[in-house]
Amino acid sequence: MPTVLILGASRGIGRELARQYLADGWRVIATARAEAQRAALAAMGAVGLLVDVTSAESLAGLGWQLDGERLDAAWLVAGLYGPRHDGAPTEAEFDAVMHTNVLAALRVLPLVAPRLAPAGGKLAVLSSRMGSIGERSAANGSLYRASKAALNSVLKDISLVYGAQGVTCAAFHPGWVQTDMGGDGAALAVADSVADLRRTLARLRAADNGGFFNHDGSPIAW
Repeated sequence: MPTVLILGASRGIGRELARQYLADGWRVIATARAEAQRAALAAMGAVGLLVDVTSAESLAGLGWQLDGERLDAAWLVAGLYGPRHDGAPTEAEFDAVMHTNVLAALRVLPLVAPRLAPAGGKLAVLSSRMGSIGERSAANGSLYRASKAALNSVLKDISLVYGAQGVTCAAFHPGWVQTDMGGDGAALAVADSVADLRRTLARLRAADNGGFFNHDGSPIAW
């Protein structure tokens, strides 16, 4: 039975990833920040872990809980949009977004990637087209854009280190999705976005290591 780790599975895309993988017969290890959310994941059939990706102590505990695990796939979904205004962020706003979207990746991806290597597994981070510099045509959401561009940089570095060990690493744009962040008027249902993301990840080969992709598999410029 293949095993997938989903970091940030309490709602939205992360929860739907857990649901779909479970429906396909995978063993799912899924994390949440609150006990009620962890329990809900366990009730679905996942191995629910209590993890706060912004806490170094919590991530150290995750490393211990993953000891001996052999993963086939892993998703880093946890993320924060931050302030909706387009003025300069406060220090607290900056820290909250960057700690969640960037520092967490710097800490957790090196914990997860070695557990994918034995199976030649695949590591995905949920980024955003808003983080693309090459395709940028608007300046709204500057803090979120900066954080996702930085996340993409972290993913690229991880791909250089662990691609040589057989891990295929990629960043993904999920589309404009009907989540708390995307809103009810978004173009894609969560289930459709996740189905695309899973298909695209499954199709990736070693030559795709370090790539940035739309949910449907089309490449996105860095």
